[in-house]
Amino acid sequence: MSVILENISKSFNSSKAVSNFSYSFQEGKTTVLIGPSGCGKSTLIRIITGLTNPDEGTVEFDGTALTQQNINDIRRKIGYVIQDGGLFPHLTAKDNITLMAKYTGTDEKIIEERISELTSLTKFPEDKLSNYPAELSGGQKQRVSLMRALMLNPEFLLLDEPLGALDPLIRYDLQTDLKEIFGKLQKTVLLVTHDLNEAVFFGDKIILMKEGSLIQEGTITDFINNPAEPFVTKFIKSQRSTIEIS
Repeated sequence: MSVILENISKSFNSSKAVSNFSYSFQEGKTTVLIGPSGCGKSTLIRIITGLTNPDEGTVEFDGTALTQQNINDIRRKIGYVIQDGGLFPHLTAKDNITLMAKYTGTDEKIIEERISELTSLTKFPEDKLSNYPAELSGGQKQRVSLMRALMLNPEFLLLDEPLGALDPLIRYDLQTDLKEIFGKLQKTVLLVTHDLNEAVFFGDKIILMKEGSLIQEGTITDFINNPAEPFVTKFIKSQRSTIEIS
């Protein structure tokens, strides 16, 4: 899916959250959005999903600008994994996964086939589908959240810091599995993280934001060898990264 942001700006009272942000996402590739807290990452995600309206600019999906009139149709093409998973505690894992499919009237046979595909893809144990979120591990909850996002086979997948709250060992396993999943599905993916090493691990391209603006985009090699401004090098070094910086 082609996703293009054109001159997106958003303010809250007198505070500029996103400023003149433009970007064209590579189809079938993983783009990682990174930056310090408060730089506008989450606001940008909410604008892309139509949860927040920009003051200026447009979001285009396959050449069609996102509007209040077509938002429901476009949202069906977007899978969204929010921070901490966002599972409904009163629903079982299976009910969380199938919520939107049932809402849109998908045939029960198709739902069951899709669940089987997704549990295999995400390596989620089928005997845990009847469990409630409180009965699942952190990694299992995130796999349920991912399956829910993938249930309707979206063309564009957004993940807003999906691994931030996990134990390091669980996070490592899920990172490995997620990258394998992205490779298999070949979807257009936008992943938000605050962890530079995670950005390098996942990203075909990395976007670095500062104070609502796009400061630099490219690979980690671009950031290290050709920083757009001193902030780029400072941000990399501030993470005490294992990436070698001359």
